[in-house]
Amino acid sequence: MRVAVASHSFAKNATLRRELVAVHPAATFNETGHPLQRDALIALLRGHDGAITGLETLDDHVFRAVPEIRIVSKYGVGLDMIDFAAASRHGVSIRWTPGVNRQAVAELTICFMIALARSVVPLAHDLGAGGWDHPGGRQLSSAVVGVVGCGHVGQEVARLCRAFGASVLAHDIRSYDAFYRAHDIAAVSLDALLAASDIVTVHVPLNASTRRMIGAGQLARMKPSAFLINTARGGIVDEAALERALIDHTIAAAGCDVFEEEPPVNRNLLTLRNFVGTPHIGGGTAEAVLAMGRAAIAGLDDTTRQIIDAP
Repeated sequence: MRVAVASHSFAKNATLRRELVAVHPAATFNETGHPLQRDALIALLRGHDGAITGLETLDDHVFRAVPEIRIVSKYGVGLDMIDFAAASRHGVSIRWTPGVNRQAVAELTICFMIALARSVVPLAHDLGAGGWDHPGGRQLSSAVVGVVGCGHVGQEVARLCRAFGASVLAHDIRSYDAFYRAHDIAAVSLDALLAASDIVTVHVPLNASTRRMIGAGQLARMKPSAFLINTARGGIVDEAALERALIDHTIAAAGCDVFEEEPPVNRNLLTLRNFVGTPHIGGGTAEAVLAMGRAAIAGLDDTTRQIIDAP
């Protein structure tokens, strides 16, 4: 198979390059160091049967321009950049492995929880400027954590929170009753979760039903002392509404690893004292990169049983 690797994260990893070339010697790599936009992506994909993509947008225009592509194997778990209807019309099989980076994202989520609860980032800045304030904070062990979306990452976050001793509430459109019973988690409505939680953490995919699902109305239902965390996808949280809620102290603080536009254009949000942001690093650990890359390599093989066609 002639394989093109559009994912710049995959392309810069020497181990993944070596393992892919061992199977597909003629592989072509994106050497630009950033995701490819439409024309550059088409240029890379031309003349190839298979592709490994990350943050690139795959729509009808791309599939129409490169009819020789038969398989796209996804590096990572986000699927919002792929038009599955267009892929189906053009006979392209989209392959992915769900949950492959769940541990990395879950651990970053816990990092946000503790950082917000103890004001780690602003206090570190104050210390560097000569400050020596002791505002206190709270422990994760005594918190009520609301997990919005209890799939692979959400479940891992819930397990880690329970290990700390936190109480966990969950909301999902799917039923995970066996998981909830095993970990003493209460399944509740979204409104009930928002009202009762000290920390709300979002772990749903981005699609038409979840875009801006956390907006001004939802933020107003949260406690003034509560924190909001989004390590899922930018666009799930209304960033303008979040900025206003943080300025007005509708909620106490927020942390986001993902943004509606990346890099984010709303500099005002990023500079708020009660906001902590990171540049989409959730799945960027060394372990997660290898796991995602190896899953993408396996996805190029039609005979593998570990990879499924995305819905």
